[in-house]
Amino acid sequence: MAPRTSVNRLFTLLMVIVCTALVAPQKATAERVYLDISASEARKIHFAVPWFISKNTPTQPQRLGREVADIMAKALKFHGIISILPTREYNGSQRADWRALGVDYVVLGQYVNNAQGITFEMRLLDVAGNEVIMGKSFSGTVQQQDRMLFSFCDYVIKELTGTDGIATTQIAFVTQMQNAKEVYLTDILGRSLRQVTRHRNLIVSPRFTPDGKSLTYTSYHSGNPNLYITELNQNKVTRALSRRKGMNFAPAWSPDGKRMILTLSVNGNPDLFLLDNKGNIIEQLTRRAGINVSPTWSPDGNRIAFVSDRSGRPQLYLMDLRTRRTQRITFEGAENVEPSWSPTENLIAYCSLRDGIYQIYTIAPDPSAAATAVTSDLSHHETPRWSPDGNQIIFSKRDGKNHQIYAIMKNGSFQRRIFSFPGSHSYPQWSKY
Repeated sequence: MAPRTSVNRLFTLLMVIVCTALVAPQKATAERVYLDISASEARKIHFAVPWFISKNTPTQPQRLGREVADIMAKALKFHGIISILPTREYNGSQRADWRALGVDYVVLGQYVNNAQGITFEMRLLDVAGNEVIMGKSFSGTVQQQDRMLFSFCDYVIKELTGTDGIATTQIAFVTQMQNAKEVYLTDILGRSLRQVTRHRNLIVSPRFTPDGKSLTYTSYHSGNPNLYITELNQNKVTRALSRRKGMNFAPAWSPDGKRMILTLSVNGNPDLFLLDNKGNIIEQLTRRAGINVSPTWSPDGNRIAFVSDRSGRPQLYLMDLRTRRTQRITFEGAENVEPSWSPTENLIAYCSLRDGIYQIYTIAPDPSAAATAVTSDLSHHETPRWSPDGNQIIFSKRDGKNHQIYAIMKNGSFQRRIFSFPGSHSYPQWSKY
């Protein structure tokens, strides 16, 4: 047994997540078959998450065991591919007849909590095979509870689909309270809200750096819309990246984080400029061909999509960064704006003005491609951004007098409001870290 001093030291770390396999790995000769959840007709995977058991008092249900099971269930359901059997159907017991209940998989959890922190042991049971196919142990402080649960959730998604889960990701957005707009950061369930900026002014267009360590945004607090970057660690440092006269708007970071494309109006017309990650101009990409804004990079870093009104109304254009060849790719809708390139495929989400309402559409980066509607309800849908796994789109939706943050699967299913914070919220961004 490890000395008590070593155990105590473990819990003093800023983030301690110790993962160990609790089941034997499959034989090397076995070929893993992942569930295909990309098809629109694929049924949801049916899960049960019974109450976690306290190893200190295994025969007595504890409030913490119910709470953490509920968090786990919500994180799994958030992925849009999983349905959760209500605990009332089996009274939260870990010894239910899962086959009779029609469950595909069960998360079985135990925990030990004391003055030093909390330890979780979680297993994934395959009901059809009647076997535990994966297990993990996590130890950390009480403040790290959600992170540990989210981490296991992501392991479950990876085990079933072969792709990374998104439970441990972060979402940033702008909130308007009274006369100021500030940037906030939260987890996917809205359980850990953190204010990033305190400029007490107008802030727009936050963007994560590709490594997720910093956030860039445009702030008007000095009187000019300047571009700033704030480190997201606890000793956060804010500095200006571009304070050129006029617009310094909406940076699009290259996948490697070494460059960004920014809308500047330093020469009078809003044009796209290529800058390094220190804010130095490398090259001007567009020159007075209308207003040029909202760049977004392709995952391979070779192309960008952006918005220009050079044809009279805002439309989406594609630029090959190797040749600078530019071509228009949207031709339907009164206006097409706010493109966002999927991180996993050649698909662009954007807002299209149809019958006076902004709807979300997707389109392949090709002039001959047909657009596909994602939303159709009678409310404005704005600033779409992709989830890190490429399966969902987050956006701002007008909900009464305010805007709220919603998410939807890319096939148009499972639209829902994901946060219930006070105020009006816009410009959502999703980081994989």
